Amino acid sequence: MSILLRTIAVIVEVGILATITFSVLFGLKLAIFDLGISLRYKKAVNMAFLFVGGVIVLFFVAHLTAWYPSF
Repeated sequence: MSILLRTIAVIVEVGILATITFSVLFGLKLAIFDLGISLRYKKAVNMAFLFVGGVIVLFFVAHLTAWYPSF
């Protein structure tokens, strides 16, 4: 039972952290385009933030699965 609770807790926490990461990166993207970067770089900026967000979420998954305490 404790493994099931730990798994559910890790999934919920990764979901929350991924949502926060998405919100921060989306806000940064909006700020970058508001500062005057041309829209022709939109695809490159999206790919860069997608890569950065993926790396951050992978770090969260690795960190939580390794160090999350047992119940």
